[in-house]
Amino acid sequence: MKDPRIIFAFVLAAMMACNSSTKHKKEEQTLEDKNIPKVVTADIEVGIKANIAKKVEEGGGYFNMNSEGKELRLQLVRVHTEYLSNLGPRRHFACVDLADISGDVYDVDFFLEGDPGSMAVTETTLHKLNGKPFYTWKQRKDKTWYRMPVQNASSDLLGVIEKEDKFEFHYEVTLPEMTGSAKLWIPVPQSDRFQTVELLAIEAPVEHQILQEKNYGNSVFYFELAPEHSGKKLELVYDVERQEKKPYEEDSSPTKYLNPSLLMPVGDRFQVLADSIIGKNRNEGTIMQARALYDYIIDNMRYMKSGTYGTGDAVYACDALTGNCTEFHSLFISLARSAGIPSRFAVGASIPSDRDEGGIDGYHCWAEFYAEDKWWPVDISEANKYTALATYYFGRHPANRIEFSRGRDLQIEPGPNSGPINFLAYPVMEIEKSPAFPKTFFSFRRKAEQESSRNLKSLP
Repeated sequence: MKDPRIIFAFVLAAMMACNSSTKHKKEEQTLEDKNIPKVVTADIEVGIKANIAKKVEEGGGYFNMNSEGKELRLQLVRVHTEYLSNLGPRRHFACVDLADISGDVYDVDFFLEGDPGSMAVTETTLHKLNGKPFYTWKQRKDKTWYRMPVQNASSDLLGVIEKEDKFEFHYEVTLPEMTGSAKLWIPVPQSDRFQTVELLAIEAPVEHQILQEKNYGNSVFYFELAPEHSGKKLELVYDVERQEKKPYEEDSSPTKYLNPSLLMPVGDRFQVLADSIIGKNRNEGTIMQARALYDYIIDNMRYMKSGTYGTGDAVYACDALTGNCTEFHSLFISLARSAGIPSRFAVGASIPSDRDEGGIDGYHCWAEFYAEDKWWPVDISEANKYTALATYYFGRHPANRIEFSRGRDLQIEPGPNSGPINFLAYPVMEIEKSPAFPKTFFSFRRKAEQESSRNLKSLP
């Protein structure tokens, strides 16, 4: 669905300029007679940036605003060039994203007056918070536009549960036919500040060990199997409480997240591409640079499970511009690291928001980048699917997900003969020294109190 502001801007512009060629020429002549210069969108972009820069200088490094008694200290993330509009003689419209020091991202609408080089803001309103609108634009019968408040705006229908989610998660593996000894590695979800994970039950035909992967802090179940275990099932059941993930601080240094991995190179072609994408934002803040890379991938990649997808090969993603979540985030990480922005990878599963139990369509992965002394969550493949939530997914991961593991090129002992594990979501298995691919199925059941809360929200 198109943003109402596109229609708003288009209609206003059309009202001013699209009646007849004769009228258009007369209007141009009138403007010339009044010595009113012609304005293009680039002029409006320069104008709004100049106004914001002035306010930032006056505000001690921040664009300061007040929202419902809360003092906001904002920094520019991006100007929505697609919404820039000339509304008439010396009247203009602009929309920008500004990030608060808390990590909240506000979509702000501006009206300006003046000529190129001397525009002044006449009205400023907060339009959205983390992708959720406070109002939408509506048109009256007389063709004028007004803001209409959006009551209880919710993004649940687009797959997002905010604040917290509680559920039981099942990780089920069916072992393949084994003609010799076999080894199996499965990720162990860890509790952290955003998720509390408790292992409720484990059913397996053999005893297990828990291995520690030290580089990223992952834990891994390890099983040694024999031919008599062929066809048997292994099931892990977890109790999960998950919090919505927002930008957060971390004590450890981010510098190791500038290094390349086997399938996420840094430099060379990625350096050239990152420089061209960031372009004039090179002298702006890290958040603006990261947003430019984020938008480039949303605009240029297609979510498509065909070809060599699912390996997280940034070179393939850069060439094909298709793939699943692994390609989207691998390309972002290679570009970000090449631009000097620490970035990292994680993988888990996304829990459906529109039902309270059942199967899950495979794993899901995401990324984070480091800016302004915080790690900023991003989910570019979801933003690509649901562009209305592109602002939300720049700085947020919803509560309805579980994280299995972090990082790439995982090294554990004992590990696979094939070498470091690319990333760990589905089981890694070897029969003798050859890779095997057991059938894996994820399912969930949302907790009863969570179900009741969701049902109450749906009542009229």
